[in-house]
Amino acid sequence: MLDKIKELAGSVQQFQANSAESLEQFRLKFLSKKGEIGQLFDEFRTVPAEMKKQLGAEINKLKQFAQQKYDDAAAALENAVSDDSRHDLTRPGEPFEIGTRHPISIVKNEIVDIFSRIGFTVAEGPEVEDDWHVFSAMNFAAEHPARDMQDTFFVEKKSMEPDPHDILLRTHTSSVQSRIMEKRQPPIRMIFPGRVFRNEAISARAHCIFHQVEGLYVAENVSFADLKQTLLYFAKEMFGNDTKIRLRPSYFPFTEPSAEMDVSCSICGGKGCNICKGTGWLEILGCGMVDPNVLKNCGIDSEKYTGFAFGMGVERIAMLKYQVRDLRLYFENDIRFLKQFKSAY
Repeated sequence: MLDKIKELAGSVQQFQANSAESLEQFRLKFLSKKGEIGQLFDEFRTVPAEMKKQLGAEINKLKQFAQQKYDDAAAALENAVSDDSRHDLTRPGEPFEIGTRHPISIVKNEIVDIFSRIGFTVAEGPEVEDDWHVFSAMNFAAEHPARDMQDTFFVEKKSMEPDPHDILLRTHTSSVQSRIMEKRQPPIRMIFPGRVFRNEAISARAHCIFHQVEGLYVAENVSFADLKQTLLYFAKEMFGNDTKIRLRPSYFPFTEPSAEMDVSCSICGGKGCNICKGTGWLEILGCGMVDPNVLKNCGIDSEKYTGFAFGMGVERIAMLKYQVRDLRLYFENDIRFLKQFKSAY
């Protein structure tokens, strides 16, 4: 038996693990219950008593040697696999999918870029505002329906009557206009992008959260013709050089005269389709000359200065640009929807 132990020790010593399969064969041959070393333990029962001490020590020594050989070979194979995966430059790279900007951000940045080309700078203001900057300074009458609880999210309401100190979520970015005009004198030529809130039922065409971009130009001798040419330039840059505009009389508390602006439908070329409801025109914004009362409320001489203002919903522009018919898609953050939009903005 001693000779067999030495023979097996020599076989273990010569073993080299070239693969996981050869390592498994080594385990089965030497370390399994029915392997060579296991058979030695079975034969050990028939060994004379005076030989048991010596042979038992040799068999245990052989088993420990074989186990250590197995462990070292297994570790060497694992390290070899790790090294190969780390340094093999011929292996294919892991796919890395680049994200995209949100369509609302794309359109907002494009609007900002268009107006920046003609001298408009950007200003922002708080989303949680007071009644003065949202309504009172902007010439909203005390009984105006926009002040009603059904339209406005009030954070802190002093009483049932309008109070300049009421705290609310701004319903339009016109509040930034009033803040800018309070702090600086004309000339003012700025746009105000931002998120606004209104207490409305959520549907395919309405949401309680949406985004606006408003513009303001106040200086000496500003006319309605300046407003029209500015908006015509914007429409052509946003929707294409063949785009036409039309201005329809309207009413806003902070502008006089006021107008709604339509653009010719880019889907049907003005011929009429289901997008423009057969009219060939699509409404995109409201505008007008700044009411003298607004200038006075903000500390600007209405006898010396005039100005125009306009405001548009970013979601509405995005819906026209990308032909998305459900406003809710912009707020659900569905990756399948968002990954469709690619832009330099």
